[in-house]
Amino acid sequence: MASKALYVVGQRRFVATMRKAGADMDELKDVNAQAARVALPAVQSLVPRRTGTLAGSIRAGATKRAGVVRAGRKSVPYAGVINYGWPARHITGRLFANNGVARTEPTWAKLYEQFVKKTMSQVKGQ
Repeated sequence: MASKALYVVGQRRFVATMRKAGADMDELKDVNAQAARVALPAVQSLVPRRTGTLAGSIRAGATKRAGVVRAGRKSVPYAGVINYGWPARHITGRLFANNGVARTEPTWAKLYEQFVKKTMSQVKGQ
């Protein structure tokens, strides 16, 4: 269920359509950042904790194309293994990032819905 929650189906088309509709792409970047910040606490609450290093590496970011919740960095290279698993090493994935994003989907989806409605109301001819 939640393992598919990280990607918005049709995201590339959505961005292209909003651009053609005259959307302010900087505003879309702000919406992406808001959405990532909404998901961030849920992801942080699900991170397995032994030392807290992995939990401390969780952060939100955004581009004009997507909101992103990132885990890990150079000193925490195991974030992906903990989230997705490593069958060859008998490590089961915890899917903390996927599940956290999925739990908050109704909230961040509303942000995108508001953005689309606002942009479409500004399109000439409506």
